[in-house]
Amino acid sequence: MRNGTAPNLNAALIMAYQAGTQQEPGALVQSISSNIQRITLLTSELQRALTLLGTEQDSSQLRQKLQQKQQQGNQLAKETDQQMKAFSALPVGPDQRQRKLQRERLLNDFSVALNSFQKTQRQAADKEREFVARVRAGSRLSQGGQPDDSFGDLPPSYSQVIQTETEAITEEDLRLIQERETSIRQLESDITDINDIFKDLGMMVHEQGDMIDSIEANVETADVHVQNATQQLARAADYQRSSRKKICILLVVLAIAAAVIGLIIWGATKQ
Repeated sequence: MRNGTAPNLNAALIMAYQAGTQQEPGALVQSISSNIQRITLLTSELQRALTLLGTEQDSSQLRQKLQQKQQQGNQLAKETDQQMKAFSALPVGPDQRQRKLQRERLLNDFSVALNSFQKTQRQAADKEREFVARVRAGSRLSQGGQPDDSFGDLPPSYSQVIQTETEAITEEDLRLIQERETSIRQLESDITDINDIFKDLGMMVHEQGDMIDSIEANVETADVHVQNATQQLARAADYQRSSRKKICILLVVLAIAAAVIGLIIWGATKQ
C-alpha cells in the first residue's frame, strides 16, 4: 500500500511547490505554526461549547456557532496540510539539517493539534447522536406515528385542538431530528477529511526520511570519492617525485660517465 501511494505523494509535493506556493522556508514555518495555534484555540472553544450542549444554555445559535468553528478548524487543517507539503517540497539548501529539525517539530505539533481537534469532533458527533436519540424517545413518533386516541368523550372541538398540537409537536421533532442528522453526517465527513490528513502526514514522515537518508548517503559517497581522489593524487605526486629523483640520478651518472669517457679520449690523444 505504501509503495503504491509514494509516487502520488511525490507528485503532490512537486505540484504543491510548482503551483505558486513557493515561499521562503521561514515564511512557511511561521504560517504553519500560526495555523497550528489557531487550530488549538478553536479546539478549546469547541470543547467549551460542547459542555453547554444539553443544558439550559443549549440553543440553535450555540449549535450553529459550534458548527461554524468546527468548519473553520477543518479548513485550517486542510490549508496547513498543503503548507506542510510545500515546505517538504522546497529544494535542498545549505540549511537542510535545520529544516529537517523544523519539519519534525511542525509535523509533531500539527499531529498533536489534529488529534485533539478530531477527538473534539467525535465528541460533538456523539452529543448530536445522543440528542437525536432523546428526541426520538420523547417524540410521539416513537409510538409509530399514530394519533393519540385517548381523547375519550371530549367534544369534537377540544379533540381537534389537541390533535393539532400533537401534529405540531411531531413536526418540530422531525425538524430537529433532520437538522441533527445533517450535522452528524457533516461531522463524519469532516472526521474522514482529518483522517486523510493524518495519512498525508504519515507519508511525509516516510518520504522525508527516505529523502534525508538519500542525501546523507550521497554526502557519504561524495566524501569517499574525495578521499579516494586525494589518495590517488598523493600517490601520483609520490610517483612524480620518485620519477624526478631517478631522472636526476640518471643524469648525474651519465654526466660522470661522459666525463670519464672524455678523460680517456683526451689521455689517448695526448699519447
